[in-house]
Amino acid sequence: MYAIISDRSNQATVRIGDVVDCDFDEAKNAGDSITFDQVLLVSDEGSVRVGQPTLEGAKVSGEVLGHTKGKKEVVFRFKRRKNVRVKRGHRQSYTRVKITSIDA
Repeated sequence: MYAIISDRSNQATVRIGDVVDCDFDEAKNAGDSITFDQVLLVSDEGSVRVGQPTLEGAKVSGEVLGHTKGKKEVVFRFKRRKNVRVKRGHRQSYTRVKITSIDA
């Protein structure tokens, strides 16, 4: 059984026991439970239910494992012959969640 969930700005395919990185949520701490109400698709042994855009009554529950940061993204701006070189970086913060149940 798997589901496709939407979490604010991104979508993820999840199964029970998977660990996914979701958008950073400062209010959630390690050990808290989290529920994803925007379930786009649920597949269970060959039967597929697709929402338009979401499935009514379907939800995915998970447990917050903690907060992490993604890999460093380097943005380098360069203009030739103008002595313009600007190097900037960014690390996105994520909330790590372990999926515990899929209710459809």
